Amino acid sequence: MTTSSFDRWLHRYAVFTAMIALLPIGMGALVTSLDAGMAFMDWPTSDGQNMFFYPWLRDFHANRDKFVEHGHRLAGSLIGMLSIGLVVLTVRREPRRWVRGLSIAILAAVVLQGLLGGFRVIADARVAALVHGLFASLIFATITVFVLATGSKWQRGGCDSLPTKPISSGMKSLAIATPLAIFGQSLLGGLVRHLGLALHEHLGGAILATALTVAVIVASCRSGQAWLRSASIGLSMVLLFQLVLGAGAWATRFGFPPAGYVAVQQAPEQILFRTAHAVAAMFVLMMSVQLAVRVLRLNWLGSGVRFERAVSIPVQTSTLETCSKFAGGPA
Repeated sequence: MTTSSFDRWLHRYAVFTAMIALLPIGMGALVTSLDAGMAFMDWPTSDGQNMFFYPWLRDFHANRDKFVEHGHRLAGSLIGMLSIGLVVLTVRREPRRWVRGLSIAILAAVVLQGLLGGFRVIADARVAALVHGLFASLIFATITVFVLATGSKWQRGGCDSLPTKPISSGMKSLAIATPLAIFGQSLLGGLVRHLGLALHEHLGGAILATALTVAVIVASCRSGQAWLRSASIGLSMVLLFQLVLGAGAWATRFGFPPAGYVAVQQAPEQILFRTAHAVAAMFVLMMSVQLAVRVLRLNWLGSGVRFERAVSIPVQTSTLETCSKFAGGPA
């Protein structure tokens, strides 16, 4: 695959899949905010009816919790179908074995995610809901990596020519540590949302994750690589948005005495801020993963160029000596 002949349709389908993945993510976050995870006591049926024939729209006014939970189930089914299509399209059109394997891994993860959601209902286990939400963020990030790998800029790392040197070890370490810290912060946030635990740990984790994220943003902007700089700009935007949403989620849940604001549980503004905060966390993780993958890709390309240059000189010298021998020149 080259920058001029990359498969546009596969890439577009992957982008579409990533966009549709936001439906079950958003609906799932809303389910948690409404505490509607047990709106139905059965799975995969809904009140004993086939999931796809359940009169879903009837619940729009009659039962808000059932409407949201069933919408989450339908959205999950949709992303499952799209994941099957992604595998079929990738196997038929993508020559790179690891990309084909990635598409299969995405499908397997989506299937496992559906089973986790079902287990959460059958066992009525909030811990399973926590794992379900965290796994969704990993799936979303993986789909966007697939989008990146099938894009036109992957071949040369967003450059007109191949990078001439690998990325520094410090930059690589920072790029890898940042999504790990953000995922840990998401875990702490999940404990707050699902189990009412680790509130102060979540605040401390936010400081660490923000510090690492700012550091990797600054390092990316100073790297001189446009591919990294564009990702760092996106990461800085979602980080700022997430911090604002976090403050809003805190105020609407616990109140803000200096302003005389008293939190009302399950008020519309509380549901809105808490849901948006959970979804934005997945975007922060996704963008940090995107940046890390770009760093590793540029490092791999730079290392490859350096290796080729290192081995080219002795090969050329050996060839000249051999030609000289055949021509009767000095040995």
